[in-house]
Amino acid sequence: MGRAFEFRKGRKMKRWDRMSKDFTRIGREIVMAVKEAGPNPDTNSRLRTAIQNGKGVNMPKDRVEAAIKRASSREEKDYLEVVYEGYAPHGVAVVIETATDNPTRTVANVRMYFNRGNGALGTAGSSDYTFTRKGVFKLAAEGLDVEELELELIDAGAEDVYADQDEDEQGNVTEFIVVETAFTDFGQMQKALEEKEFNVVSAQLQRVPNTTVHLEGDELEEVMNLIEKFEDDDDVQAVYHTLG
Repeated sequence: MGRAFEFRKGRKMKRWDRMSKDFTRIGREIVMAVKEAGPNPDTNSRLRTAIQNGKGVNMPKDRVEAAIKRASSREEKDYLEVVYEGYAPHGVAVVIETATDNPTRTVANVRMYFNRGNGALGTAGSSDYTFTRKGVFKLAAEGLDVEELELELIDAGAEDVYADQDEDEQGNVTEFIVVETAFTDFGQMQKALEEKEFNVVSAQLQRVPNTTVHLEGDELEEVMNLIEKFEDDDDVQAVYHTLG
């Protein structure tokens, strides 16, 4: 079948792995949202956000509905949200957000990844101070003007509005408008975007690095390998780092 076939197969498998990880992550977010405030997205803003993010990664509707139904069952396990902090090699700060039903397993895995990747698991506050928590919304760019949108959303707490794009493994480019808010303005912005009926692709509370570390060559590869280990763990919801 040749090298071309193997290359296409490898890209397809990587894409499926990424989709599976996204579906697992959002499924857990749905479960936590339902257990926190019930199964009705009309009265549960966290659930609305999770469903919205599911649509953004093409999560099938039946999987979303199954996660909501499962979360409403008494038999469904609870997930504990735990944040771990540390440093990758070469001074790169790392913060890992997890959702786990077994914190003992999760911390053991996180510590193992750090140790094997020449990093170090830290204590609470050891690296989180290098990040600022912000609300980050991605809007479908079609029909939107950055300057006009910024003026329209400034009263809702928009701190920065800019154009961005994502490229998938097949080279397809999707254009977005990104809206950033302060952590405390996340709910206010979410409500404003819903009322204005913008096409919101994703809405997240993220940790944005205050400063970044630039690496090249073997040093860059070493840090990226460690970050990928975290991202591949089923208990991990998000990984933030200061690698620039």
